Amino acid sequence: MGGGAEMSLDDATEARLIAAARAAAVHAYAPYSDYPVGAALLFEDGAIITGCNTENASYGLSLCAETVAVAKALGEGRRGGLVAVAVIGLAAGADPITPCGRCRQMLNEVAALGASDPLVLCVGEAEVRRVRLSVLLPHAFGPSNLT
Repeated sequence: MGGGAEMSLDDATEARLIAAARAAAVHAYAPYSDYPVGAALLFEDGAIITGCNTENASYGLSLCAETVAVAKALGEGRRGGLVAVAVIGLAAGADPITPCGRCRQMLNEVAALGASDPLVLCVGEAEVRRVRLSVLLPHAFGPSNLT
């Protein structure tokens, strides 16, 4: 289950990843935007790490779901092995959402540690867009730029 060139996961794995992102979004703390978001990161060993957006009255301190999931993964000692990411917003009629620029950079950091190019599932109410992280963040700055 590597981060190769294929553009899909098997149906069961994709469904499990999306369900994990949806379940995480239910726990979002989004009293200001009223836009709960969940993210789920799938690793090569099959582990799924989730996160939800966490807003703050001092808006700049808010955290996106993907950033929370990345911090949890790194805090658990994960270094590389990122295969796929699912991101979902629970707003009614929501179009597929993509990670913001900051989150793309955070995801790139984990991906670069394992030289992977994870598939990103951008989940909406009626559609799932599938795109590689390298397409969302071309010419990314990462750990290799510091050596």
